[in-house]
Amino acid sequence: MGRTLGQIAEQLSTAKIIRKTVAEKTKEVEEVKPVPKVQLIYAFNGTGKTLLSREFKQHIARTANSDDESGMPELSRKKILYYSAFTEDLFYWDNDLDGESGPKLRIQPNSFTDWVLKDQGHDKNVITTFQRYTSEKLTPHFNAEEKDEKNGKVIKKAFSEVTFSLERGDETHSGNIKISKGEESNFIWSLFFTLLEQVISSLNEVNLDYPESTPFDDLDYIFIDDPVSSLDDNHLIQLAVDLAQLIKINKSKINFIITTHSPIFFNVLCNEFGSDEKNENYSWKSKWFSKYRLERNEDGSFNLTDQPNDSPFSYHLHLISQLEKVIESGNVEKYHFNLLRNILEKTATFLGYKRWEHLLPDTGGSTPNAYAKRIVNFSSHSKHAAAEVQPLKPEEKKLLEKLVKHIIEQHRFWQGKNT
Repeated sequence: MGRTLGQIAEQLSTAKIIRKTVAEKTKEVEEVKPVPKVQLIYAFNGTGKTLLSREFKQHIARTANSDDESGMPELSRKKILYYSAFTEDLFYWDNDLDGESGPKLRIQPNSFTDWVLKDQGHDKNVITTFQRYTSEKLTPHFNAEEKDEKNGKVIKKAFSEVTFSLERGDETHSGNIKISKGEESNFIWSLFFTLLEQVISSLNEVNLDYPESTPFDDLDYIFIDDPVSSLDDNHLIQLAVDLAQLIKINKSKINFIITTHSPIFFNVLCNEFGSDEKNENYSWKSKWFSKYRLERNEDGSFNLTDQPNDSPFSYHLHLISQLEKVIESGNVEKYHFNLLRNILEKTATFLGYKRWEHLLPDTGGSTPNAYAKRIVNFSSHSKHAAAEVQPLKPEEKKLLEKLVKHIIEQHRFWQGKNT
């Protein structure tokens, strides 16, 4: 996997996605430790995770020898399975404006859902997974095949659409409803996760002495880009644990690349993958796991940097480190107050304060600094576009420095080198 990261770094250099140093670094990694089975990449929203996944997919497609595989079914030709926001483009809503049957989610013809739902009949597994991340009463219903009564021709293929209803605990239900965007994302992930289960199960069951072909024999990579954008924390943790346990039982050559913007998802996966573990289902080694952080530089280029393998990435410590760097450089901008508020909110929650303002310096009588509160609020939640580009005043920059120092000293953050 290290070599492929080096190749993709070179491919992306013209787009300034990852610098040339990544290729050099991954070459060094290759020489000193085994190629990891799982690579986890953290990046803030908007950094370029989805672009990275698209470029990686295209790179694998370019290197695949499609000429020798032209006669094979589409699914069997795949070198990489890919989940991202683009996966959702396979699904679209028919809102039934005439009001005859209610809203339904239509599925574009594709080999993935056909294999899971039609060929293997795993629609019940999809429903079970979906309800685990939403509600056991929210139920998907896949359509059956429909034929023209006169000529017998198929007018609607089976599993080409799905409707949703809320079960009431008796024989009745709500009728067809349109689910939220978050629930829709969970449903699509449930389809993909069911596919992953079948991929790993199929490849694990192959007898190496008497191998039988599967649709996934040529599969090398599974790229999962941020599957948790619409989950609450409890279901997010459940998804992370489920995904890690599934990956750990994989005995095939497949390598996994996972990207996320969620610190919780990142840390749970780090804990799941970052230690040796042996049970009756698998024997997992921490050396098979590697983690990185994707960062955007001021010049528009990107860095992919190693994360220490001895501890999970600490989100708020990283933000404090970033603020300390910009304060030292003097390049404080308005959005840095947004990072500060993020730190205040998470720290207040951890320490049990009802409001983040209680972490600000008081002005006597245990009253939070009203000026500091107003600046943090205004700078992180401006409703006016013009305010976004106005430069900060010197006193505002000085206030940010004062607040960061207060938080570190008052709440005893580690003041060594943050990484």
